[in-house]
Amino acid sequence: MTRPAITQAMIDAYDEYTHLTLDRRGFMDKLTRLAGSGAAAAVIAPLLSANAAAASIVAADDPRVKAQDITYPGSNGAVKAYLVRPAKQDGKAGTVVVVHENRGLNEHIRDIARRVALEGFVALAPDLLSSLGGTPDDEDKAREMISQLDADRTVTDAAASIAFLKADANGKVGAIGFCWGGGMVNQMAVHAPDLAAAVAYYGMQPKAEDVPKIKASLLLHYAGLDERIDAGIDAFRAALDANKKDYKIFVYDGVNHAFNNDTSAARYDKKAADLAWERTTTFLKQKLA
Repeated sequence: MTRPAITQAMIDAYDEYTHLTLDRRGFMDKLTRLAGSGAAAAVIAPLLSANAAAASIVAADDPRVKAQDITYPGSNGAVKAYLVRPAKQDGKAGTVVVVHENRGLNEHIRDIARRVALEGFVALAPDLLSSLGGTPDDEDKAREMISQLDADRTVTDAAASIAFLKADANGKVGAIGFCWGGGMVNQMAVHAPDLAAAVAYYGMQPKAEDVPKIKASLLLHYAGLDERIDAGIDAFRAALDANKKDYKIFVYDGVNHAFNNDTSAARYDKKAADLAWERTTTFLKQKLA
């Protein structure tokens, strides 16, 4: 069967549904109009969303890593998390917090944590929905729960992961986050002076007045077609320059928000994802050595 054509308008509608105010019924109505029929929309919708059944790049039982579910102390109770170490850890590596998208700590983010561990780091992927019971299987429910989180408390829970990791490996902690998690990593850079390096994939930028608080080196990845998030780049760049911060910004032309997520067939861009990942691992190895 030939894959149906997916337009930028369809991708924009999905972004409106998952990040703004469009509900599921409104999204499907809009997609039906764009696709020409309800049948076509029903085929296209799963290609726009993330596929939980997609194969992991690093299998959960890969012998090169050691993974376990743990908890660490948060701002008001335990935070669930997924901890991954290289199987042959030599104790010299840095540590990396991996912050999930607005879908919560799902298998895709666990896979990314394992990829980080294969680069020689200790990786910790916190479930920042722990205060609400943890990440559910239903993505729509997870997004609803994300919107219910207390922002200050969530940043504190994320920052607590840095304190948890500082006693591990070489004591240097970095963070990498995607989408909602990219914005959270930017907030960690503002509120956690112990963070050494921060990598934000298409993440919402902090307020300009908060930039002076940043101590971490920053690596910022943006998708060229992501008008919603990209609208904040210029002000962020100006504030970073004005405060003489250590940062790099890369904008990947012609790709969409979530271009790194290989479980989303319509939005994933392998070329951009591979280049961003190479830049990310090089940056983390430099800053966390």
